[in-house]
Amino acid sequence: MLLWFVGTAVVTIWLVFRDPRFDYRLLVVGSVAPPAVDVWFGGARMLHSLSFSVGLLVVVMLVTVGRRPLRRTLLGLPLGTLLHLVYTGAWTDTSTFWWPFSGGFDDARLPVAGRGWWNVPLELAGLALLVWVVRTAGLTDPERRRHAWRTGQLVFDAPRTPTRRV
Repeated sequence: MLLWFVGTAVVTIWLVFRDPRFDYRLLVVGSVAPPAVDVWFGGARMLHSLSFSVGLLVVVMLVTVGRRPLRRTLLGLPLGTLLHLVYTGAWTDTSTFWWPFSGGFDDARLPVAGRGWWNVPLELAGLALLVWVVRTAGLTDPERRRHAWRTGQLVFDAPRTPTRRV
């Protein structure tokens, strides 16, 4: 499951912050990192815990003291992992979500695997969100696409009303 996490993370951050200088590249990486890493350890592990995401946020804040541009870039990573926890429903497995305070990892299954066929409509919803992002951010324009790849920034336009010629 990829599109659901990327689409919901990008749209959530845009709706909350609306900062044209925000770098979405590490947000995307953070939103898919927990399942991409934890699958190699046999299921939902440390990256599906709240303490990992909060710890990552603390590290980013401490390492970037006095370096705001770097902080703005790196904040996408912990925000992405936190949003992954929200949109995957990771809190339903309390032993993993509250690790290490809960003692350990009881259920090794990734939350995505537990949803079964529900992943299909969620992926379609993620695709719809990403289509909206592409259209709203004007990523069909090659220059805007180059800008997004180079800076990680998306320029969301205000909704346009069609103009008629009289």
